[in-house]
Amino acid sequence: MIFTKQNLGLYTDFYELTMAQGYFACGKQHQKVTFDYYFRTNPFKGGFTIFAGLHDFLDMLDAFTYSSSDIDFLELQGLERKFLDYLRDFRFRGTIYSMNEGELVFPNEPILRVEGNIIECQLIESLLLNILNFESLIATKAFRIKLVSGSKPYADFGLRRAQGLGALHASRAACIGGASSTSNVLAGKLFNIPVSGTMAHSWVQSFDNELDAFRAYAQTHPENTTLLVDTYDTLRSGIPNAITVAKEMEQNGQRMQAVRLDSGDLAYLSKKARKMLDQANLSYVKIVASNQLNEHVIKTLLHDQNAAIDAFGIGTELITGKENAALDGVYKLTEIEGEPKMKFSENIEKVTLPGKKQVVRFFDEEGNFYRDGIMLNGENPLTVDVLYHPVYPEKNTLVKGLRNEVLYSKVWEDGKRLLPFKTTQEIHDYLEKRAQQMPEEHKRFISPHIYKVGISYLLMQERNALAKNINRFTQK
Repeated sequence: MIFTKQNLGLYTDFYELTMAQGYFACGKQHQKVTFDYYFRTNPFKGGFTIFAGLHDFLDMLDAFTYSSSDIDFLELQGLERKFLDYLRDFRFRGTIYSMNEGELVFPNEPILRVEGNIIECQLIESLLLNILNFESLIATKAFRIKLVSGSKPYADFGLRRAQGLGALHASRAACIGGASSTSNVLAGKLFNIPVSGTMAHSWVQSFDNELDAFRAYAQTHPENTTLLVDTYDTLRSGIPNAITVAKEMEQNGQRMQAVRLDSGDLAYLSKKARKMLDQANLSYVKIVASNQLNEHVIKTLLHDQNAAIDAFGIGTELITGKENAALDGVYKLTEIEGEPKMKFSENIEKVTLPGKKQVVRFFDEEGNFYRDGIMLNGENPLTVDVLYHPVYPEKNTLVKGLRNEVLYSKVWEDGKRLLPFKTTQEIHDYLEKRAQQMPEEHKRFISPHIYKVGISYLLMQERNALAKNINRFTQK
């Protein structure tokens, strides 16, 4: 947990507090409500999203309280004393149901459900969206890279290019998605992630010549010698000097681990370097590549150009979620005191689904993902025979008799976290297992097949009835 000794009640947008004060002034502080968290579009023009950030969110929720100095600060912002007295003992005591972290999720299906009084549910909105949207974005990017790198490991090298302290959560999310290690030492400590790193060009430049630089590094790091070979000339200087040092290490009973390429034509240089290393009987020395890599570049290197690269270091494009700046996750009110509510909009994609709901995944005869169904909470999936397109109900799918799995579990209740701790590796292992059940057409990068998410007949009836009531109200 990053903010172990901090009170995080101020980790919110100010309008959440002004609304909360308004609810308090109106006597609504005991009003029971339900909110859903979901997103509208898969990032990177992909066919899926990886849900990440749940453990961090719950950790931070545990610290979502207000200190005396927080209360003093809010008073200076114009909030009223009676409301501030209410905040002194604030703690989220509602209930949260969620999908597993590491789950493959899809647009417009509720990933997480929050129940509680209207003030507590409102106040945690910004924290929830901040953590879940960001980590899900980075984990998705990381898994896309994993899909093309396969068994070849890659490290998160993104700290220096990340958005401030967001680098900490980004490194965790990257490892959930598939990175095997991080250069971010603080993230390594906080989240028990393996750390890795070699040298920069400044190391080589600080010596009179490249060979001396390599020798000095090998002497100080004999168990983890990876040499950066492109400071001057990769093939005429870097690789030959690395070979010299590798041979000297062999005489001392040691083995060089790898060389790293950080510029130039990586496919061409890696193949030339591999040939030179092999001719020197150094086939065990690996080749690591870095420099503005992403899933598309790696796919081209490995699958189109047969680059002789064994591992990657990936920075900017991974840690920033490039080319998407954010995941468009939203948090919407769906029920007040047991009465379903919905947001009505002229944009059909922004019309929300009312009431408490659950998400059920249906599997085909081979055990692969087939459809996800959104249905009323408590509705028996075994009685749901057909799933309907949320906008065009004439499009529907028969799911009768298919194996199904309810994707929600209770992760928070009465001020306490219920979710057992899991390491990033355990979460990634779960992701890998689920990904094996997702058909390949949803994983491709170009025009991926859209995974179908439908609604049950009972949910459709409830939504349509509520929409009619809203229409009658607005037409008066």
